[in-house]
Amino acid sequence: MAAESPETDGPRSFMPAELQHPHSKYSQWKFKLFRVKSMEKAPLQSETQPQIGASLGISPPTAPNIETDHGAGPASVMKLCLGGKSKENVEGPGKRVDMKLQEMDIHMNHLRCLCRICGMVLRKVKGPVHDVHGDLDEASKCVLRKMGCKFTSWPEVLLKVFKVDVREDGESIQPLFFCHRCWLTAIRGGGVCSFTRTKVPEWKPHTAHCNLCSPKKSSFQRTGRKRRKVVPKVQSLAKRARWDHSDSIAIGEKRALRPFGDSHSPVVRTWKKNGIQREQWVKNITHCQNDHLNTKLIAEKLPVDFIISFTCLVCDHLLCDPVQSPCGHLFCRSCIIKFTHVLGPHCPACNFSCAPDDLIPPAKTFLSTLYSLPLLCPCEGCGEHIQLGLFKAHCLSHELGKGESEQSSPFQSYLLINKGGRPRQHLLSLTRRAQKHRLRDLKSQVKVFADKEEGGDLKSVCLTLFLLALRSGNEHRQADELEAMMQGRGFGLSPAVCLAIRVNTFLSCSQYHKMYRTVKATSGRQIFQPLHTLRAAEKELLPGFHQFEWQPALKNVSTSCSVGIINGLSGWTSSLDDSPADTITRRFRYDVALVAALKDLEEDIMEGLRDTGMEDSACTLGFRVMIKECCDGMGDVSEKHGGGPAVPEKAVRFSFTVMSVSIQAEDDQGEVTIFTEPKPNSELSCKPLCLTFVDESDHETLTAVLGPIVAERNAMKESRLILSIGGMPRSFRFHFRGTGYDEKMVREMEGLEASGSTYICTLCDSSRAEAAQNMVLHSITRSHDENLERYEIWRTNPFSESVDELRDRVKGVSAKPFLETQPTLDALHCDIGNATEFYKIFQDEIGEVYKRPNPSREERRTWRAALDKQLRKTMKLKPVMRMNGNYARRLMTMEAAEVVCELVPSEERREALRELMRLYLQMKPVWRATCPAKECPDQLCRYSFNSQRFADLLSSTFKYRYNGKITNYLHKTLAHVPEIIEREGSIGAWASEGNESANKLFRRFRKMNARQSKAFELEDVLKHHWLYTSKYLQKFMEAHKDSAKAFQATINPEEMPDDEEMTLEITEF
Repeated sequence: MAAESPETDGPRSFMPAELQHPHSKYSQWKFKLFRVKSMEKAPLQSETQPQIGASLGISPPTAPNIETDHGAGPASVMKLCLGGKSKENVEGPGKRVDMKLQEMDIHMNHLRCLCRICGMVLRKVKGPVHDVHGDLDEASKCVLRKMGCKFTSWPEVLLKVFKVDVREDGESIQPLFFCHRCWLTAIRGGGVCSFTRTKVPEWKPHTAHCNLCSPKKSSFQRTGRKRRKVVPKVQSLAKRARWDHSDSIAIGEKRALRPFGDSHSPVVRTWKKNGIQREQWVKNITHCQNDHLNTKLIAEKLPVDFIISFTCLVCDHLLCDPVQSPCGHLFCRSCIIKFTHVLGPHCPACNFSCAPDDLIPPAKTFLSTLYSLPLLCPCEGCGEHIQLGLFKAHCLSHELGKGESEQSSPFQSYLLINKGGRPRQHLLSLTRRAQKHRLRDLKSQVKVFADKEEGGDLKSVCLTLFLLALRSGNEHRQADELEAMMQGRGFGLSPAVCLAIRVNTFLSCSQYHKMYRTVKATSGRQIFQPLHTLRAAEKELLPGFHQFEWQPALKNVSTSCSVGIINGLSGWTSSLDDSPADTITRRFRYDVALVAALKDLEEDIMEGLRDTGMEDSACTLGFRVMIKECCDGMGDVSEKHGGGPAVPEKAVRFSFTVMSVSIQAEDDQGEVTIFTEPKPNSELSCKPLCLTFVDESDHETLTAVLGPIVAERNAMKESRLILSIGGMPRSFRFHFRGTGYDEKMVREMEGLEASGSTYICTLCDSSRAEAAQNMVLHSITRSHDENLERYEIWRTNPFSESVDELRDRVKGVSAKPFLETQPTLDALHCDIGNATEFYKIFQDEIGEVYKRPNPSREERRTWRAALDKQLRKTMKLKPVMRMNGNYARRLMTMEAAEVVCELVPSEERREALRELMRLYLQMKPVWRATCPAKECPDQLCRYSFNSQRFADLLSSTFKYRYNGKITNYLHKTLAHVPEIIEREGSIGAWASEGNESANKLFRRFRKMNARQSKAFELEDVLKHHWLYTSKYLQKFMEAHKDSAKAFQATINPEEMPDDEEMTLEITEF
């Protein structure tokens, strides 16, 4: 094809000779003056590259002669008669893909001219252009190293300086270069900061209203008072320009224009076929010209339709790694993936929906026919006919032969074949160092290939090479095992699965290692991973692994992120006396533990964003995390093993639960909850933060141990966390609610008097007599700030009052409150406390105490023995020394009331006892439900009526017991539940059941990690307890639940009944 002049480029320059006006006198310069850029055809890459090469002195490659229709036929007349409409729009939707390809090509050409950082046109900035994905050149690297920057690639520098991540940029959305001005900004900032206010533009995919392709105010539109004319789009035909016939010559029936400065060779201007234009657009997207084979290489003359069936419908080359779409069309795998990434998930042939996951390999019969196509070798002097399946190997043999011929010298034939020395040893007989030395060249080549083609996955490349070698040697059994291991379903379990099995079956190190060796010796395969692999997997799940940042930085808290288990008594001697502490404490730093908990919920958070329909890239700010805090004593945890200092044999655990994660919706529509803990009262969701050997009644020691946690908690309230979730940095704010405390712990935290005090309630100021006289009508009046003010009055006594007067003024505050608690009711301990009171009522009704007010202790023992015997005989309910959750749950039923009524002599008292139990069972779901408004709306509406009726029964029928006195939990149940529900929405979700049910886990983990020192023992217990609550490991345990039970039964069969009892107790709480 003859060369085309850029000055005559345009759709109107191809007017047929029979339609041109005979007296058109416009010259070339006048046409150039009135030419409008939007009416041009987009310049092709093949047209611009030769011009650049010519300017550099490089001769462009000769293009093959392509016979085309030059526009003299009826097609050109039809285009002109359509009135500016393109042929694609008239013929229907079959050609819409070509129009979209043209738009994307124009859009990508615009992007190549802009800077990625500042958005300016590259040619307007003096200096070289830099690749955003490239490595640092030597000059830039030397300058940055002098300033303390050790980065080696531009993506790292740009992320640090301009706070923009360019590693995921694509050619169709963002520019791939940045200007020299931005380079100077990065260099002057030392690669770590920016001293200018460069605003990085937001690059968006191409749309119909793209600002790059269709600017809001084009340069060719008038801005005066005249009416603007509608400028036609790029694909429509504009008004044809007139040409000066004196400068043109006739060649047959076609007319051509002489280029400026050339009076010898004529230039033939032709219409560009749609197929050629589309081919150029597709080349700019796929870039597969050097990788895929042309159909012209087919040696035999085959039918056209037969060849088309083996041609990719995207790049028009022979199929390479073919895949089939759901609609039945065939493409090269790489071409269709690049095509759908740029133009959307649809078939290029029929516009049917076609995602990359829907692609399947074609039938084996088709593949065998494809690979048997005869091709002609393009190498000079060869001319062999090679099958397509063997074509690459044949071309590689040519390259190897050429390389050997170039390296051979005329003296090579005179060299001796045997150079002396000892014979060459086999590779497997060498030492590891010698093997590395022999394979160093191959290793570097494979590494370069993996970095270039497979994203740096060197392991997958080597395993695939080994797999192919086994297949070629017909060792299919070993190859199947290797392939299964590569796909994650092999004979060996992953380290995470092994870690989950070990933690959930409470295996010690020696027990797990014994199982590992036994299975490996028995089966001959390494099914379980060794212990050092499990320890490596633990690091990613424990606090201290992930990087994060607080804005602003936390007060009096280190900025270090890699902080694991620390001593809770660090700094004790510097702030207190030099006497050693009578306790051992191990804990995580609060902020580091919260980061690990959020990373453990990363999949759930991203799934919540997708389910709510929120755009992932836009959700970076406004995350709100609700934390439930629990603290309770674990009672006596004494064990015979473990040495060290004499410490109390009672322990306290402080834990937290991530209750919910929400985000501020767009347009201020309120908060959208993207994650809610499905089991807020399970031990699986209650993450331990601090373990200490201390008696919960020791107020001074407990205050000193929990003091740093309180300081970290208060600091986090005033800051926000920046953490990478889903590959993007996101901002989180935390809200803490201390609700998982029993009555005793709340009084310790808030500095109140003990439970037997005159001031009965931790929520209001009522005394016990006032609460017994008025059981229902009370409101919440206490708060943490008010308790602090009352403590100051108690400490200073500003009014010089007596002890009784001062105590009445401060309403029972006798110590300094050190931890803020939420004014709520703990559902678990409320249920246990009320069950204890009903148990005593049952005894009194059996002995008819309403007739005899002051029974003796022997009589009460008789009534209790009769009650226990009846419950054990009828309900198989064994007596307990202390009321617990399981016993309370079974005792507070109508069945138990009927069993007790059999021992009550009076029918009237039986009916009163049944009515009391019925009212209690109607009120109980309100404070036990996670969301009472949804789970029990009827009981919630009738709660005030039922509580008043319940109070009337206590003050009348059971007046003998509640005359001037009432228990703490009965008072809270009757007086404060409706107000708490109205404030918080729930009571049961914020209970301390998770912390309570984990008490047995502490004993199991302590037995599992028996050590010589109690300090190291406590570290192991804290670590394994944290891993036990990991949702990442819980997902593996769901898939391997049966195997874990089988392993536990094999190793420690006598403990299986305890496990079953424990799970039953936990699930039925």
